[in-house]
Order: sequence, then structure tokens, then C-alpha cells
Amino acid sequence: MHDGSESNTQHAEEGIVVRKRRKGIYILPNAFTVAALFGGFYAIVMAMNGRFDMASLGIFAAMVLDSLDGRVARMTNTQSAFGEQMDSLSDMVSFGAAPALVSYEWALRGLGRWGWFAAFVYCACAALRLARFNVNTGVVDKRYFQGLPSPAAAAMVGGFIWLMTEYSVKGYEVAWVVFGLVLFAGLTMVTNVPFYSFKDVKMKKSVPFVVIVAIMLGIAVINIHPPTVLFAMFIVYGLSGYVVYGWRRFKGQPTSVISTSTDEPEERGLHR
Repeated sequence: MHDGSESNTQHAEEGIVVRKRRKGIYILPNAFTVAALFGGFYAIVMAMNGRFDMASLGIFAAMVLDSLDGRVARMTNTQSAFGEQMDSLSDMVSFGAAPALVSYEWALRGLGRWGWFAAFVYCACAALRLARFNVNTGVVDKRYFQGLPSPAAAAMVGGFIWLMTEYSVKGYEVAWVVFGLVLFAGLTMVTNVPFYSFKDVKMKKSVPFVVIVAIMLGIAVINIHPPTVLFAMFIVYGLSGYVVYGWRRFKGQPTSVISTSTDEPEERGLHR
């Protein structure tokens, strides 16, 4: 009977030193994740101070930073299990707790129990959405999200608050509108409605010149009045899933985004 000592002796005789790879934390992608987390925290602090326009900007900043961390990790080959978990926790703060608390402070507080009920439903749905994403990563068709992504839901809520503050509309004047919007965004996150993910768009692939012109025009349109344009964009996206769902049902096509393939999506670790 041979034990491990013989194997260790052989390695020592051959002059081979076997060392375990030290586990560490990659700075670059996690720096983007922490910055996105700060955006959500900043939004909460600004809401507590009554600066709801800045709170909305914090949510949008977190959304931009969250879209970069996974791509940076893949570009630099620094993906890690730690980064995936950190990203998920950051998303819960920035796109779950922050929009719920900002909307509550701005408009829902005056509705009493109905106000915190709507805020809690949104926050809980965001948590369920992220948890379902984590466990379904390997079976969902990468071209679609199962339910509304949490950054898009947060952008709908934050975008509306930003738009109303730009026109000096007070939260209590549109409290029930916010109530309906928060519930719609929250519940849509946990539906099985398919939302296009844009993950099959190849960023490294060459495109016609007209595509670059279209991107430039899109940026110019956003700059006309960012609150209006961004809110309109995310409202359209929030309704697009239901359009796709209804069209598939009308055509008799499968409405589920659960794929028969066992290949994991390329965007694994981005909890949206």
C-alpha cells in the first residue's frame, strides 16, 4: 500500500516544488463594482437630504458603471467568483434598495402603509430577480433576460423622479403615479416576460458606417433633454417585453426564455 509520502519524495527528488495558487481579488473590475455600489449609496444619501435630482443621477451612474465591470473583467481576463458575488450584492443596493428608498422619500411616504408597501414590493422583487438570475445563468437563452433587468427597473423609477424634479413637480402631487410605476417595475422584474439582452451584439465586429452615424444621432437626441429621453427609452424597453411576449403567444411560439442548450451565457456574473 502506498501513501502520500512516496509521491512527495518523488517530487522532492525531481526538484519540483508544487505550490497552490494563491487566491486574490482583482482590482480593476471590482473597482467598477465598488463605484457602482457607491452610486446607489450616494442616491440614498441624496434622497435623505432632499436632493432627489442628484439621487436619480446616482442611480444612473451606478447603471453605467455596472454595465462596465463584467466587460472589463472579460477584456482583462480577471473574472472571479468573488467578483460575481460582489456584483450581485452591489446590484441589490443600487437597483433594489436605492430606488425603493428614493421613491419612498420623494413621493410614497405620504401614502402611509400603501407607500412603504409599494417600496417593499419593489425591493423584494429586485432581490428575487437577482437570486433567480444567479441560479438560472446556465439555462436561460443569452439573447433574452427572464423578466425586466434590475438596472432598467431602477432607471424607470429614477428617470421619472428626475423628470418630475426638472419640471418642479412635487412628489405628493404624483404619489399614486409613483405607486403604480414602482409596482409595475418591481413585478415586471419577477415575471417570465422576455426582454432583449443585446448580448448577441458583437462589439468587436465591424459595422457599416451608417451604424456609427446612428449612434452619434442617438447621443445628440439624449443631449436635447436627458431626463425626458432617458425616461422614455426605459419606458419603451419596459413595455417591449410584453410586446414580444404577446407576439409570441399570437404566433403560437414558445414564450419561455429557458434554453435547451447547456452553454452558459457570455454575460455570466452580470446580475441585471
